[in-house]
Amino acid sequence: MYTNPTSTNMYLSHLLFFCLFLILVRNRVCAKNVNFNHVRPLIDPTPFPNSFKCFTCEKAKDNYNCNRWAEDKWCPQNTHFCKTVHHFTSHGRSLSVMKKCATGDECHTVGCHHHVDSGHTECVSCCDGMICNVEVPTNHTNAVFSVMRSSQKSNAFRSITTRTQTLVSTILVLLLL
Repeated sequence: MYTNPTSTNMYLSHLLFFCLFLILVRNRVCAKNVNFNHVRPLIDPTPFPNSFKCFTCEKAKDNYNCNRWAEDKWCPQNTHFCKTVHHFTSHGRSLSVMKKCATGDECHTVGCHHHVDSGHTECVSCCDGMICNVEVPTNHTNAVFSVMRSSQKSNAFRSITTRTQTLVSTILVLLLL
């Protein structure tokens, strides 16, 4: 029996189109079952302008337990940063984690300090931003004062930052040439 190759190709293209159509319909039906109200948390009204939240805990045994049981509350108006203090052994095992809302004065002690008498290391970091203190500092590269929000800074600071970024990028381009 002889079959026309064009009719076979047409049959296969219709079959392929039908399969793709079923896949698209199936995916669309599944998407209807997703409750998109729970994808992002609802935003609470802020207690004052530029308010923020930090993970907060006192003497948690590790970062997981600190973040898991952290109180979800707004930071006081006189604080502007989230501070994290991480104590750990020379093998990297956490001894304690403390996270809190902090003032600028409390953030002058960022960095890592090895305590010879007890043999543990203490790393302190500060950051500004909504729940920015998710991770704990573990060395000098992440035990820093991290500034992420530029909206609260003056125009003079933004101008200096822009000039610095332009200068650094120009130097990098010249080095690459």
